[in-house]
Amino acid sequence: MLYDDAFLARIGAGLGAALPLWDLAPDTRLELLTISENATFRATGTGQGDIVFRVHRPGYHSRAEIASELAWIAALRAEGVVTTPRPLPLKDGSLIADLEDGGTVRHVVAFEFFPGREPGEGDALEGWFRELGAIHARLHAHARRWARPDGFSRKVWNFESTLGAAPLWGDFRAGLGLDAPGRALLERTAGMLRRTLAPLEAPENFGLIHADLRLANLLVDGERLALIDFDDCGFSWFLYDFAAAISFIEHEPFVPALRAAWLDGYRAVSPLGPEAEGQLDLYVMLRRILLTAWIASHAETPTAQAMGVPYTEGTLALADAFLGRHG
Repeated sequence: MLYDDAFLARIGAGLGAALPLWDLAPDTRLELLTISENATFRATGTGQGDIVFRVHRPGYHSRAEIASELAWIAALRAEGVVTTPRPLPLKDGSLIADLEDGGTVRHVVAFEFFPGREPGEGDALEGWFRELGAIHARLHAHARRWARPDGFSRKVWNFESTLGAAPLWGDFRAGLGLDAPGRALLERTAGMLRRTLAPLEAPENFGLIHADLRLANLLVDGERLALIDFDDCGFSWFLYDFAAAISFIEHEPFVPALRAAWLDGYRAVSPLGPEAEGQLDLYVMLRRILLTAWIASHAETPTAQAMGVPYTEGTLALADAFLGRHG
């Protein structure tokens, strides 16, 4: 298991030793916040306010890709497009540090800490999704007009990199508990998605998106909704952002109400034709199968362990219903 206690203790110790790079004492208190693609820690008692450190999983994002993420965040903050934490520089003014871990280099980035909590089912989610729709519309408008800096590099989330020949999160056919009939069902569903999504990669539909604004990456603090974790931002269908927003809750009966609220919020900022509603169904199915693959390839993470085989079973039920609608 990659993220076991011994590993996390070693990473935490390595990060502690690197804290002087940010002009912090090595004995600054560090607390593990989350484990997903990366490990994030919160530093308290710094004298500079609390700080969040993201220790990257090696082999996933290159230094150029991380620098590109931070460049987009800086542009969004400078233009007041969204509320999101500021990346914090090292003493030398750079934004990315390298953490040596037994011959492996792990990139580390620091962000200012934002107070808040993840919105939950009891938080009038429709209202937050209406606001989220407006936020996505502003993000997409910015992505369309922004002149990206030279060397900008982020992953492309299209069919081939999700369910196709070069999957970034693993082969969906390896989903936990997936048997031969279930595999065949998902393969039929993926085939239908491949055919339908290919013509939708036109520039008006496809561009730079956050790609992971699920509930865990939203922070509610009073009336403020802040965004965190642009780690998976990349090039994909703009409307895929809604599918990412309902990650892990795609099967819940309240999702249609969230979709309606999201569409209302989006259309309050930017026009969106009636065909969008049918397209959302495609992206939700794509994302659900992709997350089924992610759970299998990231089985050491708390999220994957919490989802397990029942998530795969839910994916099969959704795929069966999806083919009934689109088959």
